[in-house]
Amino acid sequence: MQLNRPVGDDDGVPVALRELVGQLQSNMGQVVFGKDEVIRLTVIALLAGEHLLLEDVPGVGKTLVGKALAKSVAGEFCRIQFTPDLLPSDIVGSSVFNSKSLEFVYNKGPIFANIVLADEINRAPPRTQSALLEAMSDGQVTVDGKTHELPRPFMVIATQNPFEFEGTYALPESQMDRFLLRVSMGYPLREDERQVLTSHRMGQPIDDLAPVLSCEQVMTLQRAVRDIEVDESLYDYILDIVEATRKSPDLHVGVSTRGALCLYRAAQAGALVGGRSYVTPDDIKQLSVPILAHRVISRTHLQGAHRAAVESLIGRLVESVPVPT
Repeated sequence: MQLNRPVGDDDGVPVALRELVGQLQSNMGQVVFGKDEVIRLTVIALLAGEHLLLEDVPGVGKTLVGKALAKSVAGEFCRIQFTPDLLPSDIVGSSVFNSKSLEFVYNKGPIFANIVLADEINRAPPRTQSALLEAMSDGQVTVDGKTHELPRPFMVIATQNPFEFEGTYALPESQMDRFLLRVSMGYPLREDERQVLTSHRMGQPIDDLAPVLSCEQVMTLQRAVRDIEVDESLYDYILDIVEATRKSPDLHVGVSTRGALCLYRAAQAGALVGGRSYVTPDDIKQLSVPILAHRVISRTHLQGAHRAAVESLIGRLVESVPVPT
């Protein structure tokens, strides 16, 4: 699908694709009130074919966002509640001996879904969290030496409480690096919270949410993201930002090559969500903090601690990099 030869659309994105994106955002907005930016970032992660980490205190709607996206896409959905006693086999499945056939039979785990909600992921120990690494990176799982492909599209939406909370484990760096975006929900505005109270008077509004996109349409949008044009100067802009994090005296570990690629892909998805067939410097600039802040390690604090300070630092580094003209 070529987006650089539009018909009747100045920004180059076919009207049909723009309508699909608009329908998805609008559908999620029926139950997620006052969080347009969170919805936009969630859609960007889906269209980029990557994964999303929602972090904030309990009760502000993290799980609701994941369920709203899953309800909006007519695919398989599974919610995994992470607990301290959850085992890796509870996620990816296990082989069970069949006494009739005298052979081991693989029973698939809940990871075999199009959208997987890993609820309170940091309440499970690192050994269990690591069961997601191969799935999130390669779209497959390996059990007893055999590799099994996951369905397409595939997305993990994980929620976590701040790691200072009791009963939580800090996610390892390798796990954090698999998430395209880390997004904070924040408390809603008063008028939005009033709307939440009103809408829940007769029950859960999300129960009535109907899908607006099929899996095939999601994959069409994901393919369209790959066709979004990126000017040569923006390659250098991304690499300049990444290099700034590696040279910063305040950071012990800068952004990895995967982080640079994620920023590139997210900028393409952001352009499509914005109705354009080309990436602008603003696409990169606006997405830099939620994409890069969780991939670095401060010299003075453990990863995850003083999140606001790290995000502020990334923001200053991005501002210090000259914008291509």
